[in-house]
Amino acid sequence: MTRLTHPRDAYRLETPRIRRGPLIIASPHSGRFYPESFCKAAVLDAQILRSSEDAFVDLLVADAPDLGVPLLSAVYPRAYVDLNRSSDELDPAVISGLTRIPSNPRITSGLGVIPRVVSGARQIYRGKMPLSEAEARLNGIWHPYHDCLMRQILDTKREYGQSILLDMHSMPSEALANTGRMAGRHRPDVVLGDRFGASAGSDVMDRLETAFRSVGLKTSRNSPFAGAFITQHYGRPAQGQHAIQVEIDRALYMNESLIRPTANFDRLKSMLNEVMRQMIEASSGRMPMAAE
Repeated sequence: MTRLTHPRDAYRLETPRIRRGPLIIASPHSGRFYPESFCKAAVLDAQILRSSEDAFVDLLVADAPDLGVPLLSAVYPRAYVDLNRSSDELDPAVISGLTRIPSNPRITSGLGVIPRVVSGARQIYRGKMPLSEAEARLNGIWHPYHDCLMRQILDTKREYGQSILLDMHSMPSEALANTGRMAGRHRPDVVLGDRFGASAGSDVMDRLETAFRSVGLKTSRNSPFAGAFITQHYGRPAQGQHAIQVEIDRALYMNESLIRPTANFDRLKSMLNEVMRQMIEASSGRMPMAAE
């Protein structure tokens, strides 16, 4: 586990020397700076804490700035603060002092913005943290990341008339165990989520799916993952603002139990570079701004 004494920021934004299109690449769950205080408060060991991390996804798409598009990556891990949840999804089972008690299936299962569990429903903490600690994480990490993402989207729309956010994630192989058996479909390598058309235009979704298939990767749409907070919050296709969640099977590039890249890592990275190239080439023309 990487432990930095002084993380550079709440996020890392790498911008291209020459911008080549309306694509934005983001990796909100690949952060791997685990604060010492967090590790001491957790009852889980380092390896288990990392089980909910989208390990190395930021490295898989690290060439995005060289291709001409910005890359926004998390610094802190999902187990510490989940950037793909709404900031008001606070879990009373892990945070004391809440005056308003929210409830939804994510919070109930321990997967709020300050997670109570990692994968396998394993409890992170022995007790509760004060509300002030949760607010410090939101103010120091969640809000800066989303402020930066919103700026990238608005700046991109001003320049190109549209923005296309690819929100990059990875999924445990076990999450796909039964997917390929449904209705006789193949087991996907990549799941593309646009919230069933609500967060991205069909032409953008078709273009992305074609790009993935052209490099030999099998895809599915919205099953078993249709997109979470980020696609829901930022996807406004009628306004030229597209957001697609991209989930990659971890078995394609890493040993899931050891959390180490495999020999196939570089091959998959090359595939993703080609997908980004195709998306940049297909969408690099400037469009009139859509009516807000």
